Amino acid sequence: MRNAFVNVLLRLAREDASIYLVTGDIGFGVLAPFWEEFPDRFVNAGIAEQAMMGMAAGLALEGKTPFVYSIANFTSLRCLEQIRNDCAYHNANVKVVSVGAGFAYGALGMSHHGTEDAAVLRALPGVAVVTPCDPLETAAAARVVAQIPGTCYLRLGRGGEETLHQTPPDLRFGKGLQLAEGERAAIFTAGAIAAEVMRARTLLAERDLRPAVYSLPFLKPMDTALIRRAAREYELLVTVEEHNIVGGLGGAVAEIVAEMDAPRARLLRIGMNDEYCSAVGSQQYLREYYSFSAEKIAERVGEGRC
Repeated sequence: MRNAFVNVLLRLAREDASIYLVTGDIGFGVLAPFWEEFPDRFVNAGIAEQAMMGMAAGLALEGKTPFVYSIANFTSLRCLEQIRNDCAYHNANVKVVSVGAGFAYGALGMSHHGTEDAAVLRALPGVAVVTPCDPLETAAAARVVAQIPGTCYLRLGRGGEETLHQTPPDLRFGKGLQLAEGERAAIFTAGAIAAEVMRARTLLAERDLRPAVYSLPFLKPMDTALIRRAAREYELLVTVEEHNIVGGLGGAVAEIVAEMDAPRARLLRIGMNDEYCSAVGSQQYLREYYSFSAEKIAERVGEGRC
């Protein structure tokens, strides 16, 4: 995902001289092509994320389009006040890019895990929250984020994510994308955990259960029409996220379904159950530990009697 984002950013910067890239002393391996081609539009703010975000707000208010890049919890929780007061309140055209969402930096412990960021940013008025599921969706999302005005939060994996789309998706602001057709149940997912969902669907097919799978790259604004249609059509809705289920994807879908008149579907939320990660290990190990590996997803969906 990181490489897909940087490749698109380079193309956008060649077409638009207002685009800047600001980083918090990370990303040297992937960001080098940008600073080599556009040294006057690259800023390494150092390990000073709050100052970095304030700087980005200043650039935006002067007519620039800054992309601010760092690890998920550093670009969200560490400088939340600056995003709220300096960027979102002024509708500043700042694009906050977080890498290493969920457990991508699992071995570094909970201080480097991104499991609350989407919920926190989603609570800020006027901030779009974008969580693509694979490199092709990331490339499309980067273009959308660059085009829409205002403060955006683009949440990416660390790198090496699987490509799930067969062709570049026609991604539209606030709309979901179908990854697989199905019946009786629909699984909604966001971010790189979608690869586990697709593997879970393969396991479920062996039990004659074939849920539809949708990627929801826009946590805010969410595809309300898609959620409502699915809640009327399917017996079971499942949300899967590498994030706390409180306020994230599961919470967002629950809000929509709760306001419907007698939806047909029941809702099952799979993710972190309002807890901090006490374990340390690889991303795959932590997915298994917290019960959203492909096998655990398939098990829970099967128990949901889809």
